[in-house]
Amino acid sequence: MTSAPTPAPLTTDDWWRSAVVYQIYVRSFADANSDGVGDLQGIRGRLPYLRDLGVDALWLTPFYTSPQVDAGYDVADYRDVDPLFGSLADFDEMITDAHALGLRIIVDLVPNHTSSAHPWFTAALAAGPGSPERERYLFADGKGEQGELPPNDWESIFGGPAWTRVVDGQWYLHLFDPAQPDLNWRHPEVRAEFEDVLRFWLDRGVDGFRIDVAHGMIKAEGLPDVGFNSMTTGQRQSELLGKGRLPYFDQDEVHDIYRAWRPILDSYPGGRMAVAEAWAETPQRLARYIGPDELHQAFSFDFLDATWSADSFRKVIDTALAESTIVGAPTTWVLSNHDRQRHVTRYGDGDVGLRRARAAALLMLALPGCAYVYQGEELGLPEVLDLPDELRQDPAFRRTGESRDGCRVPIPWSGELAPYGFGPDGSELSWLPAPATWRALSVAAQTGTPGSTLELYRAALRIRGEHPALAGLGGITWMETEPGVLAFRRAAGDTELTCVVNLSGADVTVAGHGRPLVASADLTERGDGHVLPVDSAAWFERR
Repeated sequence: MTSAPTPAPLTTDDWWRSAVVYQIYVRSFADANSDGVGDLQGIRGRLPYLRDLGVDALWLTPFYTSPQVDAGYDVADYRDVDPLFGSLADFDEMITDAHALGLRIIVDLVPNHTSSAHPWFTAALAAGPGSPERERYLFADGKGEQGELPPNDWESIFGGPAWTRVVDGQWYLHLFDPAQPDLNWRHPEVRAEFEDVLRFWLDRGVDGFRIDVAHGMIKAEGLPDVGFNSMTTGQRQSELLGKGRLPYFDQDEVHDIYRAWRPILDSYPGGRMAVAEAWAETPQRLARYIGPDELHQAFSFDFLDATWSADSFRKVIDTALAESTIVGAPTTWVLSNHDRQRHVTRYGDGDVGLRRARAAALLMLALPGCAYVYQGEELGLPEVLDLPDELRQDPAFRRTGESRDGCRVPIPWSGELAPYGFGPDGSELSWLPAPATWRALSVAAQTGTPGSTLELYRAALRIRGEHPALAGLGGITWMETEPGVLAFRRAAGDTELTCVVNLSGADVTVAGHGRPLVASADLTERGDGHVLPVDSAAWFERR
């Protein structure tokens, strides 16, 4: 068994160390103006729901001025709100109300690339080769007799070459869509610009930033070839994410950027923070992004990628906790997000997937550190797999046939017919259609319903916020169990909370951990213990 260290006390500035953060995919959360697209006023109107759910902070996907080629991750103006989502005044009203309800706001920052409609890029195209304007991006001459071949073999994450040629013959780098040209982060103007963007939003009261493609801003000197891509070997370079090194990701110089950002964050009161969306070859390299002189957190995607087995989850949990201890930062857990298939479907879909998703939620929320909840997972939403191709808007779909739209369908609030209260009363517009089966999964349908996934999340989040054993950053003590069962204990003084997860494939009897507090499936008493059904989890308390 692993002994548990004494939990560390938390201060107000440490809120992010054990927070539950709710990710809002802005265009799919709530629509206030009946145009079928979620917006800031829609979020504002639903803030009481989020307070009552029991989360601590909200992460908002990009709402900045954008052509919306990649759902706002192609930013044309980092200091304004796109009219699709409202205005700066709407943002100010929303964040004021959120703070009044005790909810903090984290906003997405997209520093690896801009939109091709950004004034800097339009100026670069107009200025021509060798100009100062082009130095802000990564332009290069092509290979071949007439420069007709890309400068190297780099591949877009969205599929196809990472280079597009412009009319004067040069090529520009875009690790994502051609409408998202990569910035040159060795250029001092780029660094100064984003330091100013940080201050702009910090001055408006934001409590933190989620850094998109945090591992990508620095590219290897000389832009060397990878040595393979889908055109030469059939293997996509993106398959190396989190498994190997690429010359355009996780370069050592990227840490200089975050060491410059940290003093800016620290200069504001209230524990302003930043979390990295970063992919690295090893947990040790991922851990380099976090610490007292860089970022506060980095997502643990290994937890999201764990297979449904006790061995897989335990290995991932032990590795993540060990690495976070080394750097003195909290572990960050996540089960779903706007880029990945919803975990109900990943775990098997249907009744099996939902049972496992509910159990995984209790596992995640019992672990020390920070947990991120993707909108709709508290409702048990599955991935929408049958969207018509003509309605899909993910740019990756056009290049690879793979689409993230299925996890981005607007969430259901109430009513019998789609879009289930997504907009104001009577509004029938929704940018993506919700399936008929979601009427039973709406917030209204699940509120007050015993055994519903929503009430399970509410109960677990309430206990997490109140229980002394789940406070702070204390470690976990693994318990001896039968094969296929995970059990660990967290303690504060003479109070213990034990989380047990049954991944064994058969019902098991659990005894000796005290009284049950919450369970993802109905428990039955057997002797001195309780029967924990297959694919379920429960929390027990002993004082």
